[in-house]
Amino acid sequence: MASSTPDARDDEIRLWREDGWWIAKDVATGVTSQGSSRAAALSNLDEAVALHEGEIGCEPTDEELREAGIDPADNTTGDEEPPDVLK
Repeated sequence: MASSTPDARDDEIRLWREDGWWIAKDVATGVTSQGSSRAAALSNLDEAVALHEGEIGCEPTDEELREAGIDPADNTTGDEEPPDVLK
């Protein structure tokens, strides 16, 4: 979907093959995903972009945390980023 107009670049997706995998990158967001086929890479990219933009996914409820064996009171970071998030 490459184009020479700046506005069209917002919709550009780059797709290439690397080490046996198809790699798909959404240029506007910088989100990249992969798959064993072109279709799988594009499908995975759709999901990754939706997660990135907050269209899907949510914070777990206290009940879901308890079901996973986590005490909700111990699952707080305040305004800080979780320790496993790299900057």
